[in-house]
Amino acid sequence: MKLIIGVLMTNSMKKPILFFILIALFFISCKNSNESEKAIDASVPVTLTSIDTNSVESYIDLNATAAYLVKNVIKANATGYLNSVNVASNDYVSNGAVLFSIKTREAKVLGNTINKIDPSLNFGGAIKVRANTNGFVTSVNVQQGDYVQDGDALVTINDTNSFAIVLSLPYEFKKYVSISEELTVILPDSSLVKAKVQKYMPTVDATSQTQSVILKVIGKHDIPENLIVKVRINKSSNSKTVSLPKAAVLSNETETDFWIMKMINNNTAIKIPIKKGVETQDKVEILSPILTPEDKILLSGNYGVADTIKVKVIKAD
Repeated sequence: MKLIIGVLMTNSMKKPILFFILIALFFISCKNSNESEKAIDASVPVTLTSIDTNSVESYIDLNATAAYLVKNVIKANATGYLNSVNVASNDYVSNGAVLFSIKTREAKVLGNTINKIDPSLNFGGAIKVRANTNGFVTSVNVQQGDYVQDGDALVTINDTNSFAIVLSLPYEFKKYVSISEELTVILPDSSLVKAKVQKYMPTVDATSQTQSVILKVIGKHDIPENLIVKVRINKSSNSKTVSLPKAAVLSNETETDFWIMKMINNNTAIKIPIKKGVETQDKVEILSPILTPEDKILLSGNYGVADTIKVKVIKAD
């Protein structure tokens, strides 16, 4: 009997002790949980930038091609044999230079006989064919000794005075390009040359709906024919403006609303709706609100955040 009572008392004493142990473990776990929660930093790491007051230019770069618009074909001025050929492909020739000489069949057959009878007639001399322009020879169609007829094409010369940059301008951009305007031409080696708008061609390509614009290069430059270059078209320019890097400007999915995240103290940034103006490859003009050089704007860490966030500045621009 005493044994049974002792066992019952022992079991009844274990329950309160177990209860107190569980309570103690619960409080310890809660304390550790609170400490771990306090250790979490909810601040968003960000970098900052400020406004830029330099001029903002909006432009587009369009492809263009270097070309000689006039190609002169020099033709034979008599029927006979080519007595001499003084030109080859890629030669530069000057206006009036002798390119060929032609001796007619009659002169070749009877020249010596007639000259013996009357040397003053000078019968049998070669007829000279001269260049009628300055330029580069692109093709020679004959060789010495060939028999040619009057009017046969002998050589083709690119007229240097006709060298131009031919710009294929989409018709909707015509309002940005004026006659006599100077444009910047960017060569493939990144060098820049200036060219003046000379004229518009009177037709538009039916497929691409582009209009050819003739640009005359200013100064002397060694630009080969058929070289593809870029022509910079200025759409707008504003020398007195406020702009921000593109990464600092956010928008909704339809790009109808735009905003920035602006610092209001050392660790808080808020959403500020903006109205933007000219946009370039790396900058956006801010028309409103008015920003000052002292304003700090989030450059990174600003995407997909709430209207007000706690931030931790990593680096300022």
